[in-house]
Amino acid sequence: MRRRLFAVIGALAAVIAFLRFASVPVAGQSAATRAPVPAQAGAPLRTSWGDPDLQGIWHPDLQAPLQRDAKYAGREFLADEDVAAAGRAKALNFSRDNRAEPGSEQYVAGAYDAFWQFQRYTSQRTSLIVDPADGRIPPMASEGLKRRDAIRGYLNELMQGTSADKSVSARIKENPPYYNINRMNRADGPEDRALAERCMAPFAGYFLPQWDGFHRIVQSAGTVSIFYDVDQGQGYQRVVPISPAPHLPPQIRQWLGDARGHWEGNTLVVDTTNFTAKTDFFGSRENLHLVERWTRRDAKTIDYTVTIEDPTVWAKPWTVKLELNMQDATANRIYYEPRCHEGNYGLPDMLLGARTEERAFAAGKGPDPATKDTATDFGNEGGVDALQGIAGQP
Repeated sequence: MRRRLFAVIGALAAVIAFLRFASVPVAGQSAATRAPVPAQAGAPLRTSWGDPDLQGIWHPDLQAPLQRDAKYAGREFLADEDVAAAGRAKALNFSRDNRAEPGSEQYVAGAYDAFWQFQRYTSQRTSLIVDPADGRIPPMASEGLKRRDAIRGYLNELMQGTSADKSVSARIKENPPYYNINRMNRADGPEDRALAERCMAPFAGYFLPQWDGFHRIVQSAGTVSIFYDVDQGQGYQRVVPISPAPHLPPQIRQWLGDARGHWEGNTLVVDTTNFTAKTDFFGSRENLHLVERWTRRDAKTIDYTVTIEDPTVWAKPWTVKLELNMQDATANRIYYEPRCHEGNYGLPDMLLGARTEERAFAAGKGPDPATKDTATDFGNEGGVDALQGIAGQP
């Protein structure tokens, strides 16, 4: 329980740091119901050296799901009355206090109510995915399915000891079939825990700004620098050279990939390859290929699209589109130094707690640690199945 307490304290500190500096609605107006100001078309802003100016702090004001819900099949946009109804529902459901059994991790997770969260306006888009036309991630290729099933099988075996038959005890000592990014139902060492618990927040999904909090863009004549303020009490810098130089040799792999940028009119095009196999985006690892397009539409708006490709995982490429909105630079002050590891007692206490439970069990004073569920994701309100969404689509 002590290690869980420290883990929760660390998570709360990270959330406080993020939300303290998030922009807030004008007094008397609800973020779920106040309509955004429409963007006005105009000549693109320019830097002093003549490039389109993308600089500022950006975040989407509008919220749409990544994939289209089946009930909206064939509909790219919601009707005005649907958007209004969604806004009213958000305004009436600001508590979101979802408690489970007292003393459980899920109970603590339920405490993340409206005080820790904020609502965004409902977009008329039924999905962020604009290609394929059905608004869904394409079917997985055979190699992607094989990888997903291998990881799920491994994690499922580790969970066997938590079944109703407590005589079953999972004792897997070999390494997982692929580099672990998930919570595993053991804590023999740091790499048994998820990337976020290890303060390794940079991951392949950084390119979807909707998911990562605020971004700050700073430019020079030869580079575009993007700072990603993530939810794990830290941020990371991505520097995109504006260069015709080829990508790094294929044997050199990086957490954020190897990016090369160029201008096509008023649009910054960023091509990124060379991702490491130590990360995962819906099942894609080292073969992930991104083509991003950033277009400054007016003083308050950037149109952003990214085409995502990995023929070993998906049957065809898919494209996401969203609108980024300029945020107030004073209300959204960003602390740039990494903060996740500073004072992080969570991960060391997870390992210490596991060793303590093992010694107690060996002395006949406690349950077999393998019969305890330490993999369920309490970061989702109410908890989710430990295997849900692992290595690709569920």
